[in-house]
Amino acid sequence: MYSKDVEFLRYRERDIILVGTAHISAESVQLVHQVIEEQRPDQVCIELDDRRYKALVERTRWEGLDLRQVIRDRQLATLFLNFLLSSYQKRLGGKLGVMPGSELLEAARSAQALEIPVVLVDRDIRITLRRAWSALSFLDKGKLLASVLVGLFEEQQLDEEELRRIRDRDVLSELMNELGRVMPALRRVLIDERDSYLAQRIRDTTGQKVVVVVGAGHVMGMRLALEHELPVDMAEIMRIPEVPTFWKVLGWALPALILLSIGSIAVNKGLQAATESALYWVIANSIPAAIGTALAFGHPLTVLAALISAPFTSLSPLIGVGHVTAFVQAYVHSPRVREFSTVTDDLAVFSRWWSSRLLRVLLVFTLSSIGGLIGVWIGGLKVLSSLF
Repeated sequence: MYSKDVEFLRYRERDIILVGTAHISAESVQLVHQVIEEQRPDQVCIELDDRRYKALVERTRWEGLDLRQVIRDRQLATLFLNFLLSSYQKRLGGKLGVMPGSELLEAARSAQALEIPVVLVDRDIRITLRRAWSALSFLDKGKLLASVLVGLFEEQQLDEEELRRIRDRDVLSELMNELGRVMPALRRVLIDERDSYLAQRIRDTTGQKVVVVVGAGHVMGMRLALEHELPVDMAEIMRIPEVPTFWKVLGWALPALILLSIGSIAVNKGLQAATESALYWVIANSIPAAIGTALAFGHPLTVLAALISAPFTSLSPLIGVGHVTAFVQAYVHSPRVREFSTVTDDLAVFSRWWSSRLLRVLLVFTLSSIGGLIGVWIGGLKVLSSLF
């Protein structure tokens, strides 16, 4: 008989076998193979989407990434979060001698060896991350990045008891549950929504007997959704939320306020006073953004791009100085191909953030954005104070 990680459900006269795994457990790899070999189901469903599956199969997780397109789509922040989570999980997997996702890959291999159809049933990782990022407040985004960074650089000394505990659990789901207690919006997107999504995809599959291989953290939610036939609005949980109207209005209100203030200064105090305020705005925005870029060891052309673009991007909610500098840095100092495959290892070594061209693009984006934000506050306060 199987361990407690395997649950048998009867759903509309179909047999659904849920196999809960720990994503960095050698025992889970063996369990998955055993269940598929013995049960010989009509289909095997795996908690992967197309992108993650190709990454596991090809072992070239990021090499096909078009970094410039990511920057154009303004998705560097979610990409960085993806890197951080992958690095954290890989470090734990290295301590256990098995790489993350090995049991999911074994499920596909075992099914293919028996000529059993494989169905990838997870939501597109890009949608999940973008929904998660959109669901968080500004403060929660900072908390999340800080929590993951602490876990990334904290050197954990794992004794045998701790290793045994980790082997028996889905570590990434455990991490998400812990964060979810502090940030309920994150749990809703990363756990609850995906439970519903996975359950609906299982309902849509064919075959009298289906084996479903998922992280242990999803088993309970999926079982409840299937047993109680809870309705799932697939269109809603696949939708990428738009920026709230309040933030859109605020994004345009700030540049309008600055420009109107400079215009008012010109009318009430003269053209020279207005010119001085405008010049102060330019300098206050340009210098911090350029300093941030230089601290990231950005290319000289990237520093120049920060100097020139910061005063103008600060007046536009459509693009930030970080997107400009990251794009220029990626163009003039393109990341090496091998860096895409070593990024999760490089992240765990602080000094490599500057030696890796790929991570330097992320540093340029982050530090120039921080510099630009400082400049907006300094320049904006000066311009507004000049009105009085």
